[in-house]
Amino acid sequence: MARTSTQYRCTACGYKSVKALGRCPNCGAWDSFKEEAPEAPKPKSGLRIPAYEGGGRIVRLRDAAANLEERFSSGLGELDRVLGGGFVKGEVLLVGGEPGVGKSTILLQVAHQMLEQGKRVLYLAGEESPGQIRLRARRLGVDESLELLRETNLEALLSLLEVERPDFLIVDSVQTLEAGSPPGSLVSVREGTAALTRYAKAYGVTTVLVGHVTKEGIVAGPKVIEHVVDATLYLETAGSFRLLRSSKNRFGPVGELGVFVMGEAGMEEVANPSAAFLAERPVGVPGSAVALALSGERALALEVQALAARTPFPAPRRVSQGLESRRVDVVLAVLERRLDLPLGNLDIYVNLAGGLRVLDAGLDLAVAVAVYSAVVGKPIPENVALVGEVGLAGEVRSVEGLERRLREGERAGFNWALHPGRVKSVEEAIRQLI
Repeated sequence: MARTSTQYRCTACGYKSVKALGRCPNCGAWDSFKEEAPEAPKPKSGLRIPAYEGGGRIVRLRDAAANLEERFSSGLGELDRVLGGGFVKGEVLLVGGEPGVGKSTILLQVAHQMLEQGKRVLYLAGEESPGQIRLRARRLGVDESLELLRETNLEALLSLLEVERPDFLIVDSVQTLEAGSPPGSLVSVREGTAALTRYAKAYGVTTVLVGHVTKEGIVAGPKVIEHVVDATLYLETAGSFRLLRSSKNRFGPVGELGVFVMGEAGMEEVANPSAAFLAERPVGVPGSAVALALSGERALALEVQALAARTPFPAPRRVSQGLESRRVDVVLAVLERRLDLPLGNLDIYVNLAGGLRVLDAGLDLAVAVAVYSAVVGKPIPENVALVGEVGLAGEVRSVEGLERRLREGERAGFNWALHPGRVKSVEEAIRQLI
């Protein structure tokens, strides 16, 4: 607690002193000093955000409010899928992505949808001028009643938000906020995220924070900011598509995938991703197989490509794109040892077409069949899809969400699927196909 000193004031002229003087040096009055109450210490910040529900007091589980998860749609079906059904009142989201990937575009589209629902939306522009945002918003057809704000000082921003209190807040970006240290510093990013999160919880304002990413593809700043927010989403490029993934979500599934394509009118949803990813699949070419993969809760039909080429080097190359390289190495070892497939003098290239990256054990069987097809030079029937994990003994093991995968295969037009219920080993699957 800060210490305060006793003060004395001259009743004749108001002169202050730390002790009672016999004569006032200002007006010359005798015995005029009286003790007055000390001034209370001033707080560091004039803004006081009230604690949110349950803050500062013990609450029994049965007494906790049951309506905290009040959801409302974002107006974009693919975004609702990633969020787990839509936004939650008072939720704080962190959206990351490379420059130019479309973060501001999709958020302006979301802002338009919120305005259509009658919500008050405030867009904090820390990097662009309101004029620049207006030009983009006009191209996207955004309602011109959207409110814009250009402010980077955290204390001034919170003071304004204390009075205005929007229903939906977009901060673009959190790295532009200044909170006791230069913008973009670890301290400013951490303090800005924490203060805005506390504000959102106190007043039930759904808040979206845009974050810069490092060259490794993660949000720049201390890792603690991802622990503070409720959900972390990443927007990335995969070929001609834009993929929105959730790496953390307190109100929905983690790892869910939304697929968009950038068009003239902004981000357009891809209603049937499987058909889009298979649109350029070559037919009757060795080394091409269709896998039924699972990304989050979403089943996808994807093409696995393999190429085998004689190597001029003592150690053959093993290159995989979009797949977990260690799993590919295991599948290649199984083919060489269990099926006597000669790979010692071949470079093997395995690719998940479309620029996707999916870490799913259910892709193993498709990888094995595609590599075998590429090595022997015989194509796989075009109407077959594969799913299954490959074990070290060459067996085909069960995978998560098999029914969902098979339904997606039927929807994508594949009337023949090889899965753990139909084949017991990789060798059996290859005998049926090649």
